[in-house]
Amino acid sequence: MHWIKLLLKISAGLLLTLVFFLLLLFRNDIPAEEIIQKYSTPQSHFIEVDGVNLHVRFMGEGIPIILIHGSFSSLHTWDQWQQELSPYFLTISVDLPGHGLTGPDELQRYSTMDYSQLILRLAEKLNIPRFHLAGNSMGGAVALQVASTRPDQVLSLNLIDSSGAPQLKPRSLDKDNTTIDRGRPWIFQVASNPVFSKILLKCTPKFLFAMNLKQVYGDESKIHQETVDRYFELMLREGNREATLDRLRGVRNAEINFDRLTMPTLIMWGKLDSWIPISNSYALEKAIPGSKLIVFEEVGHVPMEEIPTESVSKYLSFLGVEVRKNYLNEPKFMTYEY
Repeated sequence: MHWIKLLLKISAGLLLTLVFFLLLLFRNDIPAEEIIQKYSTPQSHFIEVDGVNLHVRFMGEGIPIILIHGSFSSLHTWDQWQQELSPYFLTISVDLPGHGLTGPDELQRYSTMDYSQLILRLAEKLNIPRFHLAGNSMGGAVALQVASTRPDQVLSLNLIDSSGAPQLKPRSLDKDNTTIDRGRPWIFQVASNPVFSKILLKCTPKFLFAMNLKQVYGDESKIHQETVDRYFELMLREGNREATLDRLRGVRNAEINFDRLTMPTLIMWGKLDSWIPISNSYALEKAIPGSKLIVFEEVGHVPMEEIPTESVSKYLSFLGVEVRKNYLNEPKFMTYEY
């Protein structure tokens, strides 16, 4: 009997410790007004598209480039790219529903197809008949879907460590013939777990975001505390955590026809990407005839954040903007039918 009492005391102690630990991690949602005030900029606009109050940031003028961020991210991932592109183009970055300052969609439209339709509806609302398109990670899959759906509207395509590549080989199956995705990043696996996801809905530790960034950067020394704070606080925006779980539990629903991707296409990849391996870049290059692949050594999943100057200069060159050694001379542009 003594050992049973001892076991009960130990169990009660562990339970109390767990409860105390979870209480320390408990985080309330940040009200939308508060987070908008902190992270919006003078270039921020909120545009109603299909019932969603979409956060959009405009910089520059000229032929439009629409920039689409990845999962768990926001339009802030394009901060330095927009600054570098805006002297030559009208840049339009977007917080997809469930991300950033846009917040959740009441109808839970979070699939690749849903997001692609939203981008097309935004372009229609802005009266932009044709545009360049760039996407990172999940945003790359959205860009692929947009370009596949309306190739006549997409002037060029830039896929940066993009999801959506054709599967190189079938995924493994468990004993019940259900799909196993052993290469899926741990944060997706945790957030998709029915038990842990309910805990994460209210107990969201900041160290998870620091760990997450260490996974997606090739060089950890380039991660700044303000970047960790931004990712963390934007996730706590009212409704974003629940929207993230709804998105991860939902159907991806993509119908990409690679035969329709005849526009000029640039594929950019960090060689050290641990989320989407470099083999996917070769699969995309093979699937899109005439595409150009650039691989960045010692770089991870988000080159536009980790090496913004080097990566955007490659993109500018692809778009036909000659990088000037003499800034007294005007840049040269490739011409596009627009």
